[in-house]
Order: sequence, then structure tokens, then C-alpha cells
Amino acid sequence: MLATSSSMHRVVLSLLVLPPLFLTAYIITGFPYPPSPPVIHTSLSSLPSSCFSWSVYPEDYYDGGAYVTLPHGRTRYWVIGPENGQKVVLIHGLSIPAIVWKDVAPVLSSHGYRILLYDLYGRGYSDAPQTTYDVSLHTTQLALLMQSLRWDGAYVVGLSMGGGIATAFAVQFPHLVNGKVALVASTGIIESTDISRTAKFMSSPLVQSVSSLPPFQHYMRSLANSSSSSELGAVNPIQEIVRVQSAHLPYYNAAVASSLRDGPIRGLTRAFTALANSNNQVLLIHGTVDKTVPYKYASKIQALVPEARLVTIEDGGHDVTMTHAKEVNDALLQFLSANHKSDIKRQVTLS
Repeated sequence: MLATSSSMHRVVLSLLVLPPLFLTAYIITGFPYPPSPPVIHTSLSSLPSSCFSWSVYPEDYYDGGAYVTLPHGRTRYWVIGPENGQKVVLIHGLSIPAIVWKDVAPVLSSHGYRILLYDLYGRGYSDAPQTTYDVSLHTTQLALLMQSLRWDGAYVVGLSMGGGIATAFAVQFPHLVNGKVALVASTGIIESTDISRTAKFMSSPLVQSVSSLPPFQHYMRSLANSSSSSELGAVNPIQEIVRVQSAHLPYYNAAVASSLRDGPIRGLTRAFTALANSNNQVLLIHGTVDKTVPYKYASKIQALVPEARLVTIEDGGHDVTMTHAKEVNDALLQFLSANHKSDIKRQVTLS
């Protein structure tokens, strides 16, 4: 009898309490606001003509330059080489825009290849959407760019983070890759222990929030302007472009930081495994003294992609496309021109 009374008490209490709760929730629950497009930040194209960047890396640095408007902003690209040449896409890395291919792209085009270069979102002359710079953002940018150019396929070459993008792109959009993927000093499976504590600190959301404040940006611009009075010949153009982007582009630092945290720097083990199981031929080029992406990662990637050919550049650092351009060009030209996997030696060391 006591148990029955207790059960009835709970039922009555529920009938008294639950309806008002549901009614209150019904009244105060609001429908979410409609999604809004991301805020788009400006690129190098917005800087005044007096800015030193126009001397180092002008908008027409390569021939065949144009802009295309994609869902996340404008992308700057260049197409060089004969129109009937085999198509090749060059993807730059984390912080340096397409100028990093200055000693490679003209050589490939002179050998008959049709070369597509472009600036990743947040770098160079491409807009910087205020969003997460994850793998999909980067791969979709390239896919939409190729679609706008009516390129139905190409060989894909990636440098540093561009190697991670190239790998993920070949897996996500296999129909757009014509059977060859070349990875130069590639990221994709970097372990957190090999990312410096300074880089981790500088890419943290807290630091990025502070660095986006107007007083900090004003200080960075003042510092950049004070040092831009140097003679052009005394300035390293690559360092200059990185400095100008960091000081003058409002979302460059955040884009780099997000790419480092969320982008194709780490976590692509499955993508490399999928690449190994595809029909693509894969070339790895890596320098032995690379301090940004240590040489050990070339072997780690080759372990995931056993059929990949590894070209080792003795005493090559991370910027091998500039310091060892001849070796990089020779390796790429041999790889791109080879007809079959059997034509490619699995391991080569260049000194």
C-alpha cells in the first residue's frame, strides 16, 4: 500500500512539474540566426604601391596572372607554359606564397609543362577568410580553382605544408590528379614534439587574440616600415615577404597559426596510406639538414607509401626549391616524364 501511494505521488508530481517546464522551454527556445558568410580579410593587393612588397613580389611576378572569386574570397593564380603542355599544379607551404617556386616554375614551363601556381588563402595576393584553416579549406580551394580554369586533371607538386595539401587533395579528389604526386619536404605526419614550443605558443588562440589588437598591429607596421628603407639588394625577398605579410595583412598571422594547429601539418597518416593504395606514382624530395620538417619524416612517409621514390638532397635544408633548385628540378623533370613506375629508382641521393 505504501509503495502504491509513493508511485502515485511521483506521477502527480511529474504532471504538476513537467508541463510548466516544457511550456517555458517552448517559449524561450529561439531558432538560430541564419548562417552568415565568413569575414574576408585583405591581401597584399590592398597595400599601397609604396609598400616594399610590390618591389619584391609584385602582382605580376609570373605571367598569366588573374583572380578568381571563390566562396571564401579571391584567389590569385598564374598559368605559365605552353597551352598544350601536360598540366602541373605547384602548391606552396605554410608562410611563403607562390614566390617560393621562382626557381622551379620557369624551368618546368620551359620543358613544355603547363604550370598552375596560386597563393593559398591568407597568403600573398589571395584573400584571408576568417575561418578555420583545416585540410578541407585548402583542398577545396584547389579543386574550385581547377574547376574555374576547366582543368579536369593535373600532376600535383606540393612543398612543405603544400605536400600535405597535395596528399589530401589526391585522396579527396582523385579524379583531378593525373597519376603523379610529388612531395617536397612534406608535412602531414609531423609529431607535436617536433613543433617548437615558440611556434605552439605563438599559434595559440590567446596570443592570436592579443596580436590582432590594433596597438599590436600598429607596432608591427611601424617596425616593418622602419626597416623597409634598406637597399633592395640587401634584403632577402623571401624574408621580406613574410615580414610584410605578418606586419600589414590583418589575418595573415591567424591564418598561419590556424594552419599550424588545424591544417595539413599533422594527422594525415590515413591519407598517406590511401595514397599508397591509389594508382598514383609518388615522388619524395627531402634535404638531410631540414630543421623545419626533419629528414626522418621522408622515411616515415615512405614507410606509409612503400612504392614512393625518395630523392635525398645532401645538406639540403627546408628551402630546397631555392637553395638546391637544380637538384629539385632534375628530380621533378625525371619523375614527371617517366612513363612507368619501373622507370623510377626507389631511392636516389644527390650531393
